[in-house]
Amino acid sequence: MQKLSNLLPEGFHDALPPNAEAASRLERDVLDTLASHGYARVSPPLAEYEDVLTARMQGAAKSDLMRFVDPISQRTLALRPDITMQIGRIAATSMADAARPLRLSYSGQVLKLRSGQLHPERSRLQIGAELIGTDSVAAASEIVSVAIEALERAGVTGITVDFTLPDLIDILAAGPLPLNEAQIAEVRGELDMKDAGGLAAMGAMGYLPLIEATGPFNEAMKRLRAFDAENLLTSRLDGISKIAASIEGKVSLTLDPTERHGFEYQSWLGFTLYAEGFVGALGRGGSYEIADARGDAEMAVGFSLYPNPLIGAGFGAKQNDVLFLPLGHDLAAAKQMRDEGWRTVAALSNKDDANAMGCTHRLDNGKPQKI
Repeated sequence: MQKLSNLLPEGFHDALPPNAEAASRLERDVLDTLASHGYARVSPPLAEYEDVLTARMQGAAKSDLMRFVDPISQRTLALRPDITMQIGRIAATSMADAARPLRLSYSGQVLKLRSGQLHPERSRLQIGAELIGTDSVAAASEIVSVAIEALERAGVTGITVDFTLPDLIDILAAGPLPLNEAQIAEVRGELDMKDAGGLAAMGAMGYLPLIEATGPFNEAMKRLRAFDAENLLTSRLDGISKIAASIEGKVSLTLDPTERHGFEYQSWLGFTLYAEGFVGALGRGGSYEIADARGDAEMAVGFSLYPNPLIGAGFGAKQNDVLFLPLGHDLAAAKQMRDEGWRTVAALSNKDDANAMGCTHRLDNGKPQKI
C-alpha cells in the first residue's frame, strides 16, 4: 500500500481544534459588529478571470497572483490576493443601481504567491467593510470607528491607529518640491527608512521635515502643519484631525505621513491598526477610487482586518465544559443539557474513554457530574 504524504505546500496549514472553531467565532464576532452598523455581507468567488481581476488592481499586487488555466473557458484564472477589489467590481456591476452610500462587508480566504517574514502563511483570512459612494470625513470617521469596535468585540485591547497621507509625496513633487518619477520612488524609499542622510545625499533636503513629523498624533500633526507653509495640505490635515478627534481617548493615535506600505491604491487617507502584544499590523484601511459602471471614478473608504495572529494567540477561543454521555444515557436529559449550552459527546462503545475525549463531566442519573 502506497504511503500517503502528510506534507502541505509552504505557507499552508490545517486549522485544527480549537483554532478552527476560534477562527469561526472571531469571524462571527467581527461580522456581527459590521452588520450592526448596516454593512450588508457579500461573498465574491475565490477565483476570477485574471484580466478582470487585474483591471481593478494597482501597484505590485499583480505579481502576487496565483494563476491557472480554466479547462472550460481556456482563459487564465487567478486566485484573489485581496477581496477589496472584488467588492469594487460588485458595487460597479451587480449593485450599480443600489442607493449610495453603499455599505458592504465581507469575509474570506485570500491567497498569496509568496509569504513574508512577519506573515509566513500564504493563505489567510481577510474580513472587512467598504463604504462606497463617498470618502467624506464623516464616512472615514465611521469606518475607523467601526474597525476599532470590531477589534474590541474580538477581545483586542491596547489598539493604536496610525494615520498616513498616501498621496502626500505626489502632491509635493508636483508642486513646491518637484521630483521626476524616478526621484519620487527614491525619496519614498528614503522616507520609508527614515534616512535623513539619504535624502540629503540626493539633494531632497525639502523632504527632511517629514521624518520629524512622525510619532504621537498631536505633536506630529503640529510639525506637519508647520511644514505646510503653502497650505497645500490644509483640507487633508483638517480632515484627518477631525477623524482622530472622533476616536481620541478610545485608542492610541500616531501619525506617519509618508507611510506607503499597503497603501498603493489609497488616496487622501490611510490608516493602520496595531495592538499591544502583536508584531505587525492587524488591519489597514483608507480612501480610494473605484470605476463605476460608466467607467467614471466613484469614491470609497474601507478597511480590511487580517485576524490570523489573533487566532494563534487564543482570541476567539471559548472554554466549554464537555459532557460525556455513557451508553444507554437519558436522551431527553442529554437534549436538555445541550439546550442549556453544554457540549455532549456520546459513547459509541464500552471502550470510549471520557478523559481521552476531552470531557469534563459525565451524565449520571440525568445530571452532570464533574470527572
